[in-house]
Amino acid sequence: MVPDQPRDADEGSATVEFVGMSIVLIVPLVYLVLAVFAVQSASFAAEAAARDAARGAVMAGITALEDGDTRAQAWSQAVQRAASAAQLALDGFGGARDVDLAITCAGECLTAGSSVVVTATVSVRLPGVPGNLLGVDAATVTVTGAASSPVDGLVLP
Repeated sequence: MVPDQPRDADEGSATVEFVGMSIVLIVPLVYLVLAVFAVQSASFAAEAAARDAARGAVMAGITALEDGDTRAQAWSQAVQRAASAAQLALDGFGGARDVDLAITCAGECLTAGSSVVVTATVSVRLPGVPGNLLGVDAATVTVTGAASSPVDGLVLP
């Protein structure tokens, strides 16, 4: 039989300190990872939306010209298709996001050798941050993606 030895007052406190420090360190780290994932997802979504919008605009414009529409009518259809394609691309990345598109032409629109250039801007809310801190919208990060799609040489004159 072992005689009872006096216990140290600090015995077992290392476990409590470890658990306390783990929570203090892990919670911010998890938040940081979630915030980075949200911004990176929005970045991928903006790039995909710009790429799909540019391709969709070119295809819709060429199809409209082949159907006998004027260049103005074809461009109008191209812009509508670009907006639809961008929204479909965003839907593929989950979450309700809005996209702002800037659609321009490099060269004369929808002619052989020109390009349709699309810039997509997507805003993403950071998880867990209140919407309005001290009058500043600190919870939103804006990312931009750009793409261009060439119009091939087979377009009707």
